[in-house]
Amino acid sequence: MKKILFAALASALVAVSFPLAAEDDPRVEVDMPAMMRAHMLANMRDHLTAIAEIQASLAAGEYDAAADIAEKRIGMSSLASHGASHMAGFMPKGMQETGTAMHQAASRFAVTAQETAVTRDLPRALGALSRVSEQCVACHAAYRLK
Repeated sequence: MKKILFAALASALVAVSFPLAAEDDPRVEVDMPAMMRAHMLANMRDHLTAIAEIQASLAAGEYDAAADIAEKRIGMSSLASHGASHMAGFMPKGMQETGTAMHQAASRFAVTAQETAVTRDLPRALGALSRVSEQCVACHAAYRLK
């Protein structure tokens, strides 16, 4: 499993580092109205910023803060603020499912981070956070916005 995850992460890093020409890019192209595309990109940038803030909170031992960031900015309770119901209709089913899995993983991480405030089991919290970013990598490896 770790080898598969490493290969997927390495492939995604190469794809980000060396973008393919559109005609050579095997990812599914997702077409959205310009306003929705801009909104989705802004959401994804905020998710990335939230993950960086979560990592900083974990490094500082601020587990409740990490949980709060995860739930409010990426977790299931963030869907309304992201306009998820409006964007879902423009996404292929697999992209919707991956997005939902990412939001669910973030909510599960939030619970694990709160538990870590008591247990101090940082590797468990980091594992839960990695399941969030695994969904990001999977989506970016399979889909691209037109």
